[in-house]
Amino acid sequence: MTQHSSTRAGAAVLGERSGEPMVRAEELHRSYGTGPAAVHALRGASLDVARGELVALKGRSGAGKTTLLNLVGGLDSPDRGRVVIDGTDLAELGENGRLELRRDRIGFIFQSFGLIPILSAAENVGVPLRLRKADPREREERVALLLSLVGLTDHAAQRPGELSGGQQQRVAIARALANRPALLIADEPTGQLDAQTGLAVMELLRTVVHSEGVAALVATHDPQLLDLADRVVELSDGEITER
Repeated sequence: MTQHSSTRAGAAVLGERSGEPMVRAEELHRSYGTGPAAVHALRGASLDVARGELVALKGRSGAGKTTLLNLVGGLDSPDRGRVVIDGTDLAELGENGRLELRRDRIGFIFQSFGLIPILSAAENVGVPLRLRKADPREREERVALLLSLVGLTDHAAQRPGELSGGQQQRVAIARALANRPALLIADEPTGQLDAQTGLAVMELLRTVVHSEGVAALVATHDPQLLDLADRVVELSDGEITER
């Protein structure tokens, strides 16, 4: 068995031991607009993601990938169907409940990095911990650990403008992990990076997912990155199929 196959097998075992999947999306429907002009982004899409599993989501532009990520992440609500995260049905949460879930249980990684320009790498990583009013010593220790994890200890004091694109995305990954999320959601996280850097970032994501037991749903169209996923699902005509 190859190292990659062994890693995938380990992720599968972790998911089996934990019972219910971290993410369960059932028969999701989402449309925008009304009447003949309505756009039906999702038509009964269903998906499970286990703990310690990296699932890649592929599909042509406009296939509904971002819509699905927004529903799973609690940023939007389906017209029909339901999303369950770590045993919690998002439909049963109010606005404040969904906000707390996103803050405490979900980490988001975006194509545009989304870093605060005037803050250093360490300060950017610490933002989620400040929002939770974490103890300063605990925050500093967690930030140092995460920067070490993504290989940026020597760049802690640098601001985003002083970092390369790949380094900025590594900071964004560290920030997404700050609150020890159960789920990572990434929308084209390597879209602004060159092929080699994008591959390194995806490998880092895979390592984090498997070592920390985090569930991850990553939208990407890059064939090299798809090969690094534990599982690939495709959105076509608003429905999901396995590759």
